[in-house]
Amino acid sequence: MLKIYKTIQNSILEMTSLEGQNLWVDLVNPTEEELGRICERFHTDIDLLKAPLDYEERPRIEAYDGQVLILISMPNFLTEESQILYNTIPLGIIVTEEVIITVALTSSMLIDQFLKSKIFPVTQKRTRFVLQMLYNNARLFLSCLKQIDKKSTEIEKYLHKSSKNKELINLLNLEKSLVYFTTSLRSNESVLEKLLRTYLRKVHDEESEITVRVLKKYEEDEDLLEDVITENKQAIDIADIYSNILNGTMDAFASIISNNLNIVMKFLASITIVMAIPTIITSFFGMNVLLPYQDRPFAYVGIIILTLVLMIIGALFITKKKMY
Repeated sequence: MLKIYKTIQNSILEMTSLEGQNLWVDLVNPTEEELGRICERFHTDIDLLKAPLDYEERPRIEAYDGQVLILISMPNFLTEESQILYNTIPLGIIVTEEVIITVALTSSMLIDQFLKSKIFPVTQKRTRFVLQMLYNNARLFLSCLKQIDKKSTEIEKYLHKSSKNKELINLLNLEKSLVYFTTSLRSNESVLEKLLRTYLRKVHDEESEITVRVLKKYEEDEDLLEDVITENKQAIDIADIYSNILNGTMDAFASIISNNLNIVMKFLASITIVMAIPTIITSFFGMNVLLPYQDRPFAYVGIIILTLVLMIIGALFITKKKMY
């Protein structure tokens, strides 16, 4: 799917033609034909366009021949049928002198929120556009982390009343989402730090020169870059905190479930011991030999009373000794 946008008179509009300057082209799981159109129109490298279409691609910055690729990871909400709530997918931002291209495998929450943002993107300001998208990506991670925390709290409430493994499995699936997030956020951090070093002129090579030329540095964007780095670090810290809390919660409730099972087994064992008393007595008086009081008319009632008394004594003894 291919969509074209351009900022015109303080609003971002969807266009129908690739002709013109300062366009934003959004590609979602593009076909070979769509990739060919983009390469032919803007003379972009096909490898840069295809890089974000690989799930295994790691975040990085590449720059050559007047083109800059900023590859980051972004949150991806999975379907309700999926056991895992979130994972991450690559997003490629290709910037040239005349166009900004975003490429992803699936429709993303990031692009949808970016278009609905109160501070709408300005396609004529490429550096500001890229930094705003990176900032929104960090904020999206924070929003998803809050949803994970909310979900884990709901599961904990069920765990207080349940001794089954379903809730623990759900917590484990949330832990998987946190692992995806932590790994992706740290990879994104390396991209942001490289971008910062490039602007601070701490790296001197051809790739950095191209990056600075295409994504020109403006004073009003310096604070935004710092905000992006700060938000990303905050997301990393929160993901680590939630992961540690979730690990502790899983261990604690696993112990609680095991302890509850032990209590149930002890209770059943106590009942078995008490119920063994009438079995022993009836077995003794049921022998086919001469027994005491067998000719007495109230012998049967006496045996029943004796059995009940012994059962009550046994139950009181077990209770007093707190054996269950």
